[in-house]
Amino acid sequence: MKKEILVFIFDGYADWESAYICSELNGSETDYIVKTLSLDKEPKISMGGFRIIPDYSVSDYPKKFEMLLLIGGHAWMEQKNNAIQPVVEYAIKHHIPVAAICNAANFMAENGYLDNIRHSGNTLEYMKSQAPHYKGDINFIEKQAVCDSDIITANGTASLEFAREITLYLNVKPVEEIDEWYKFNKLGFYQK
Repeated sequence: MKKEILVFIFDGYADWESAYICSELNGSETDYIVKTLSLDKEPKISMGGFRIIPDYSVSDYPKKFEMLLLIGGHAWMEQKNNAIQPVVEYAIKHHIPVAAICNAANFMAENGYLDNIRHSGNTLEYMKSQAPHYKGDINFIEKQAVCDSDIITANGTASLEFAREITLYLNVKPVEEIDEWYKFNKLGFYQK
């Protein structure tokens, strides 16, 4: 049986930020399957217009999952996703990794999850403006994606680096294959 990766979706989530990682994890040759989680089971429409019916809601998600992915979008800035916090708390308490990209990293900062670990985000100034209770600025790293203490963070331009960090963390493929995949997608066929 495949291990479940839960991807939190909501109206207006940034669908491209999860595209690389979900297609890699959901491949037939992996041990993983991607499932969607939302605040409720009503259909959600991404920024790109994809209409998705969530597999789970915050009230019925499985307690056994391999990773929680928090995808960016404007709803984080509007405090519309705060009801995901009990799921994040559950994951942290049970040492289940959490990966947050773009504005979802601000949510992690605001709620103290990044105060004592190395992390990234859109910019330090932006993170501080969006997360007034954030106390981890000394640990902010100007890098596309960072993994520390079972938490992966990335900025909104780093969907490929986000995917790379997650595939490395989960040992989805040998490191050499992950590096080749990353270079191919970053540079394309004709770049040197």
